[in-house]
Amino acid sequence: VGGQYGSEGKGKISAYITQQENIDICVRCGGPNSGHCFVDDSGELRILRQIPTGYIRPATRLLIQSGGLVDLEVLRRELDHLELGPDRVGVDFRTMIVEDRDRKAEADLGLRQRLSSTLCGVGSAVARRALRGDDVLLAEGAAAQFAWLRPYLTDVSAEINSAVDRNQKVLIEGTQGFGLSLYHSESYPKTTSRDTSAAGCLSECGISPGLVTNIVLVLRTFPIRVAGAQAGPMFEEIDWQTVQRESGYPHELAEFTTVTGKLRRVGRFDFELARRAVAINRPTKIALNFLDYVSFENRTAKCPEDLTEKTWDMIANVESKLGTKVGYVGVGPRLTDTFDVPSGMVTPIYE
Repeated sequence: VGGQYGSEGKGKISAYITQQENIDICVRCGGPNSGHCFVDDSGELRILRQIPTGYIRPATRLLIQSGGLVDLEVLRRELDHLELGPDRVGVDFRTMIVEDRDRKAEADLGLRQRLSSTLCGVGSAVARRALRGDDVLLAEGAAAQFAWLRPYLTDVSAEINSAVDRNQKVLIEGTQGFGLSLYHSESYPKTTSRDTSAAGCLSECGISPGLVTNIVLVLRTFPIRVAGAQAGPMFEEIDWQTVQRESGYPHELAEFTTVTGKLRRVGRFDFELARRAVAINRPTKIALNFLDYVSFENRTAKCPEDLTEKTWDMIANVESKLGTKVGYVGVGPRLTDTFDVPSGMVTPIYE
């Protein structure tokens, strides 16, 4: 799960863990309003809005749970691009379909102007489902109209629970970030339309919290938030030129939102937000990404020991203030830019 405002690198960490741990099933929470991305081993940027990033392991089953939202056009495009069939991908019978009326409703409500919404229709679809009208289209009903969808239908909760009972490994890929939770964010209504905590993701998947063995909270060194003050407040907001200057990056830095392509806002690490994320999600370990923004020298790191002294100071500070071990670190967008930090490893002593 993300611990800030999204774009912490959850997709990259999920893909990395899937490979490292030989994950049997990957589940993608959320909907098409948020994209998860990473650079694969061939150097290609992979941006996914529906399929879990664990697709990179050929033996991994990929699922979209009943609490998720599906845009059929986006899903079909990703299935075709990645050449994934029903043997690899399953969509729960009860997953709700986002329709054109949902996108129009959000535009008519002015959600982009009020909340920097992506206008993907997810919030409108969630609201319609909560009202329990007879106009809600679930995946099972959609399959009657779109024959290509029918072979993908499954009972995701049953698949997950059966896999766990067989001692298989299941990874749930959360959506967005804790700071955007509909229920737990301190900046409501400047939030997303769902709970983004670990517990919320488990509920959407139909699996007991008692079965969870690890929770990975993904953080980034310089949190981001989507464009516009209407998107919500941000702790000690700075500009990308400041990040470039302090990190020593040799070229300009900027990040843009995956879905809308807007320039992201950036700020200092907010320990108070991170503490609340830790308190409510209770992670067993932290994944800390964008260490190259602390020091550009980290871009050439091949293992944790190669990180700069300044970087280790930050890692030690995060562990001390949050009371949780940093188990993964990221120094760039590639999967090969991600490393395990051994549990017994201590901060290196620099001469």
